[in-house]
Amino acid sequence: MMADADSVASLKALGTEAVKAADSVAKAKKDALAELFKNDKEKAKSDSLHKAELKEGETYKADEKQVKLYYEKDIPKGTVLLTNARIVTMKGDEVIEKGDILIENNRIKEIGISGSLDAGKAKVFDMSGKTITPGFIDTHAHMWPTWGLHKNSVWMYAANLAYGVTTTRDPQTATTDVLTYGNMVDAGMIPGPRIYSTGPGVGYWMYNLKSLDQTKNILKQYSKYFNTQYIKMYRVGNRQHRQWVIMAAKEQKLMPTTEGGLDFKLNMTQLIDGYPGHEHSIPIYPLYQDVTKTIAESKMAVTPTLLVAYGGPWAENYYYTTESPLHDPKLNRFTPYEELNSKARRRAGGLGGWFAPEDHVFTKHAEGINAIFEQGGLAGIGSHGQLQGLGYHWELWSVASGGMKAHDALKVATISGAEALGLDKELGSIEVGKLADLVIMESNPLENIRNTNTITHVMKNGRIYDGNTLDEVYPTSRKMDATPWTKVAPVSNTTLK
Repeated sequence: MMADADSVASLKALGTEAVKAADSVAKAKKDALAELFKNDKEKAKSDSLHKAELKEGETYKADEKQVKLYYEKDIPKGTVLLTNARIVTMKGDEVIEKGDILIENNRIKEIGISGSLDAGKAKVFDMSGKTITPGFIDTHAHMWPTWGLHKNSVWMYAANLAYGVTTTRDPQTATTDVLTYGNMVDAGMIPGPRIYSTGPGVGYWMYNLKSLDQTKNILKQYSKYFNTQYIKMYRVGNRQHRQWVIMAAKEQKLMPTTEGGLDFKLNMTQLIDGYPGHEHSIPIYPLYQDVTKTIAESKMAVTPTLLVAYGGPWAENYYYTTESPLHDPKLNRFTPYEELNSKARRRAGGLGGWFAPEDHVFTKHAEGINAIFEQGGLAGIGSHGQLQGLGYHWELWSVASGGMKAHDALKVATISGAEALGLDKELGSIEVGKLADLVIMESNPLENIRNTNTITHVMKNGRIYDGNTLDEVYPTSRKMDATPWTKVAPVSNTTLK
């Protein structure tokens, strides 16, 4: 650097004409080199690679010092017996019409017909007339709390748990805040479902993939530092790039999913290359057996997110215009006023609007999901964060609208979703040894799938909550504080009219 500086100083000392002459020679050399590279593509490529290597060699690498932080996970203590309920176990088509479930701490200890279990001194809850299923799993849940500044309560988490969603996977979080929010839930600091995520998407806007080794290094963020267990490959580039991602993911034991992107050919190449997950609907209709059977046998889990369906009006507009979410007391308890009213009071402009029933396409997409599932494939229910809590049920009903049996729809919401996320050894069915995540409903969803929204209680990780208030009723009796996101309506204090 000093020698260069001395050369420039010496040149300037010779005068203006000398500087001009030097500039002219330098420009002539540059133009000649450009002409050479223009006529010789191999030399141009070689030069480009050489420059890239030099630049890579100059990359600064900081010293790494790892710090491990520990926290105690929330595991309740005690034994509870749920009696006299209809139990839809999700072990095949098994339904125990009048059965008991014994839970010890946060796991299922025994299951049997009513009166057959030795519960000892367990706390007993009589569930006569009610239906119990495993906790619901949202495989495409966008729950984005305040970024940058962590809060001690998250209304989105509370809303989903109150509506029976006990496990979520967010396949694109945009930021890493979700990682520590998830830790807060695990530690029992805030109520909410189990929080899984891909972290920020491995997307075309973030990375310029150049090699398999570089791709492996990028994914270490997720496997070593974020510890997400999942990634989302978000249209990173051409097929070679996408193959690098899945090769690196397999080596680092990360489960990748993909962005549908309204591109059928892209979807099929991702299927052939072995990607185990697909987000959003397959963007054509109808799907014939060559597609549905291939998807089913590949076990690529499809989460269609019909609330934001491709190819037509979003399904959420159907429910906003045929239901009355704005005046739903439970929804109002768990949703900030501005959030709910901005979505439900008017559906105009960018929000969509009113559509004739025959214009909706979500039932057509649902036919494809039904065909995949009937052939042994995997599907999931993903609410896409459109309306926290209740939106999950809208999505479930939409998936069922394509001719799917109610029992199959419940399987998609539970055991199929668990398998899609690789969690079926711990979640998704009511079996001895599994985590105690349950939904308790007043009415039977096997008779009418819309009865999923008759929740009286939710059990998550062995704790029982009131389904309308999210007050904890077991093992610790405590009220849910909704004041951080709710406002008391003004009260008239005058007699003037």
